[in-house]
Amino acid sequence: MEAKETKLAEAGPTVLDTKAFTDALKAQVKAAGGTAAFYKQNDIIKQLTKATFQAMLDTEMEEHLGYAAKDREAKTEANSRNGKGTKKVRGDFGELEIETQRDRDGTFEPQLIKKRQKSVGDFTDKIVSLYARGMTTREIEDHLREMYDIEVSPQFVSRATERVQSEITEWQNRPLEAVYPVVYVDGLRVSVRSGNNSGTIIKKCVYIVLGISCAGKQEVLGLWVEENEGAKFWLKVFNDLKARHVEDIIVLCGDGLKGLPQAVESVYPKTDVQLCVVHQIRNATKFVSYQDRRKFCADMRPIYTSPTIDAAEFALLELEEKWGPKYPMSIASWKANWTLFTAFYKYPVELRKTIYTTNAIEGLNAQLRKNTSNRKVFPNDESVIKILFLNIENFTKKWTKRHGWDMLMNQLSIMFPERLAPNKIGEL
Repeated sequence: MEAKETKLAEAGPTVLDTKAFTDALKAQVKAAGGTAAFYKQNDIIKQLTKATFQAMLDTEMEEHLGYAAKDREAKTEANSRNGKGTKKVRGDFGELEIETQRDRDGTFEPQLIKKRQKSVGDFTDKIVSLYARGMTTREIEDHLREMYDIEVSPQFVSRATERVQSEITEWQNRPLEAVYPVVYVDGLRVSVRSGNNSGTIIKKCVYIVLGISCAGKQEVLGLWVEENEGAKFWLKVFNDLKARHVEDIIVLCGDGLKGLPQAVESVYPKTDVQLCVVHQIRNATKFVSYQDRRKFCADMRPIYTSPTIDAAEFALLELEEKWGPKYPMSIASWKANWTLFTAFYKYPVELRKTIYTTNAIEGLNAQLRKNTSNRKVFPNDESVIKILFLNIENFTKKWTKRHGWDMLMNQLSIMFPERLAPNKIGEL
């Protein structure tokens, strides 16, 4: 017996006597006529939740004042209770009304359910999750009404999602790594309502910058919303990255965005710009008739699969000789930006497939587009950034180190010993 008591003592005091609680609950169920009658008469989860909240809040006030509600003889402080109020709180249990207490000095700060707190548990997180998955405010309202029998206003949903605004600001201004071996840029088209109260809907583009770090992990470096792109806009983007400590980019991959090469050269003069070959294939074949398209694509393939740049140039000459007279515009589209389409040839074979397409960022954009397709029009730029940020946060959790990246970094460090010096890339 003594050994058992010693063991209990070592385990520490019991926070809740669950046996006594269970026995009391069973007694009430039996007194009500059994479980069937009890379930019919009571919403047991709500009642237990409300009773627990109320008991804890009352106890918090007792601890604050130093005496129980009706035990005035134990009162030692001048401060005392100053009436009660009520408020509704929401959670997985639904919605319930609880009593809130006040003290005369106004120093009581409840901890379980704080002042002005309207939801309990991860209820707000669930609203944010639904918002991130593309549900509109009205759809979230309907979902909560159906699942939890809770009426929420559009303002409540907005407040629940606004709490991430400070996280977005911090994320958009966080320091970045000094060097990124590969960076992708691409845009996502959205419709945004004009802010001049005219009701005009403007087509804008959210430009996304995705980097692969020296450790081989993907991360979105930032989001920028703009109506028109150009060298001036891209100059701002790259200066923003530089202000956040990005000193160098080895290869920057894009799909022919206007003004991009010029802006990169002015901020990161050593960076190689690689235009997306897959986009170029589409551009070149749009001038080709359907009957010739398969043969043309087969003859075009050696341009981007050759082992060397010399072989690629020879493949272009052969393509021009065979198809140039019939499709001069297709050949001209290759020649116009030849150095930008073939920059990948100076890099290791293992890296070429990673950089001659923008598949990495286009895959991300496809997921973002899927989760924003329900929203035909966004009220402002901030709401666009908010939903994309929440989605990116979810996707980032699943991203892992790229396979075979260590071998690539060894080759790149030999190619660029100064740009990828240990003091710049840090610990991998």
